[in-house]
Amino acid sequence: MSTVARPTPPQSPATPHILDNAAWAALTGPHAHLAERVGRAARYPLDVSPFTALADPADPRAWDDLAALVGPGTVTPVTGAKSAPRGWETVQHGQGVQLVDTALRAEPAPEAVRLGPDDVPEILDLIALTEPGPFLPRTVELGTYLGIRDRGRLIALAGERLRPPGWTEISAVCTAPDHRGKGLATRLVRAIAAGIRERGDTPFLHASATNTGAIRLYESIGFTLRRRSDFLLVRTPGPQQEQTA
Repeated sequence: MSTVARPTPPQSPATPHILDNAAWAALTGPHAHLAERVGRAARYPLDVSPFTALADPADPRAWDDLAALVGPGTVTPVTGAKSAPRGWETVQHGQGVQLVDTALRAEPAPEAVRLGPDDVPEILDLIALTEPGPFLPRTVELGTYLGIRDRGRLIALAGERLRPPGWTEISAVCTAPDHRGKGLATRLVRAIAAGIRERGDTPFLHASATNTGAIRLYESIGFTLRRRSDFLLVRTPGPQQEQTA
């Protein structure tokens, strides 16, 4: 059991932090083996994660590459961009927060079990019940997922998602409604963080800016708000967009 202060290393103001474009850093780094890529745009397979990423959201050429990657008239999420170029339809615009581990007590959870492909149907049922965010049939391939069971039933879950070099995102944190208030999610977050720390990475996570309860919980156990971020759900230019305009 350990509590280690892990301040974010200082960087020049002119140098973007790797977490400013975490999805791109992951898809061109530790998760490159999963990446589908056209030039300056990349994404995960559609049954792994909905994330797409641009090398530079301010570069029109990256948006052109994304359109070529996902196809015309396709709805796709984009992180790190405040707006889409002309000709693209913004279907939804949301805001989130990014928090990093600065004083988290990371420790194993003896009651937690490693989850894998055979557990996906149960995981998807719990995700549908609790709605912590998108989880797809092959999301378990992104990293370690741990769960807690009660009389065989999966009642709590947490795991790893984006993995930029030197960092790993904790995601899919959820607890069945009839088992909340027991600290299960916190124990799983600490256990996932312990595994992340063991390989030399620093944990971080994302939450919706409106999910103030989750943000307060994460801050209370040792995460620090690093930045606020934008995410877009956009439709690429193409025939489908023209038909619905």
